[in-house]
Amino acid sequence: MSADRFLPIHDPELLARGERVLGPEFRAMNERVREVTALTSRLNLLPFDDEAGKATLFAEILGRPLPQRVTIYPPFYTDHGRGLELAERVFINQGCTFLDFAGIRLGEGVMIGPKATFITMGHPVDPVERRQYLTGAPIDVAENVWIGAGATILPGVTIGRDAVIAAGAIVADDVPPSSLVAGPKATVLRSW
Repeated sequence: MSADRFLPIHDPELLARGERVLGPEFRAMNERVREVTALTSRLNLLPFDDEAGKATLFAEILGRPLPQRVTIYPPFYTDHGRGLELAERVFINQGCTFLDFAGIRLGEGVMIGPKATFITMGHPVDPVERRQYLTGAPIDVAENVWIGAGATILPGVTIGRDAVIAAGAIVADDVPPSSLVAGPKATVLRSW
C-alpha cells in the first residue's frame, strides 16, 4: 500500500466543520508522525522521576513547554502533538492516546483516567474512498471535566463544563455541561 494514496485534512476551518479536504500535505504529516513517535518512544523510556527529561521531550512533542501544574504520567502517546492544547491543572493518567492532528483542547482542571483515547481523524465509511483521504474534526473538552479510564472520545465531540465521562464510554456525540455519560455506542447502522 503506497503512502501517497492517503491524503489528509489540513484546512482548520474545514476541520472545524468536520469536512474533508484532499491535499498534498500527507508527506509532511507522515514525517511529523514519525518524528513524534520517536519522541514519545524516548519519553516513555525515561525514569518516572526524570522531570527535566520529561519536560524537554514534552516541549519538543507539543512545540511549546507544558503549562505549569499540568501532570502527565507516561506512557503517553500522540501522533502530532502540536494540535494538543492543555490548560492549567490538567491531569493525564498513564497510557492515554491523543490523535490530535485536527486539534484537541483540554480546559482547566480536566482529569483523564488511564488508557483514555482521543481521536480527531478517521477514514470514510465507503470502502472505495477509505484509502483515498482522511476526515476529521477537533475535540473540545471544557473546564473541570472528568474522563474515566478507557473512555474513547471521537472526532468533533464537545464535552461541556463539569461533565463526567464514565470508564469505557465511547463518546460520539456532544456532552452537555454538568452531565454523566456512560456505555458503549456501537450499533449496526447500515450494511453493504
